[in-house]
Amino acid sequence: MQKKIIIFSAPSGSGKTTIVHAILERMKNLSFSISATTRAKRANEEHARDYYFLSVEDFRNKIAENAFVEWEEVYENQMYGSLHSELERIWKQGKTVVFDIDVKGGVNLKRMFGSDALAVFIQAPSIEELKKRLQNRSTETPESLKKRVDKAEEELTYAPQFDKIIINDDLQTAIAEVEKAIIDFIA
Repeated sequence: MQKKIIIFSAPSGSGKTTIVHAILERMKNLSFSISATTRAKRANEEHARDYYFLSVEDFRNKIAENAFVEWEEVYENQMYGSLHSELERIWKQGKTVVFDIDVKGGVNLKRMFGSDALAVFIQAPSIEELKKRLQNRSTETPESLKKRVDKAEEELTYAPQFDKIIINDDLQTAIAEVEKAIIDFIA
């Protein structure tokens, strides 16, 4: 069994996580790599299901232990990382690892895994649409919204470094495009 990975990255509000959940429901030969993070847990999230929620100190200790395949400090003291133990857990099940990670982490993983990685960049049809989606979440303050939109504009510059760019204009179409790309990659 080849140890392949599929990387999903996107600016906030692109619909990446919705697409990843749909793909995981449809394709049972894939398994989600749970990332570690220092950010606060949202109301609907669970530790060890959505993320491993760690303190900044615990996260820094894991960095020192070389426990991460990759990690990134996205905002000050807000870190995300992919644990070596997650890849091994999934590969032992005979499945392909699915990452839902930030753009820089996605680029780093693609660089590390080369042809054993399919890197998929999901983007909203426009910055205006992305801003509207973030506002509709009702989780953003005006300051955090501006920070996310500014970051999204920068993250869009990384899209050409991904194998596939999927414009999430219509959710079902985007899911179908992603599913086809994965089937072609795993075959």
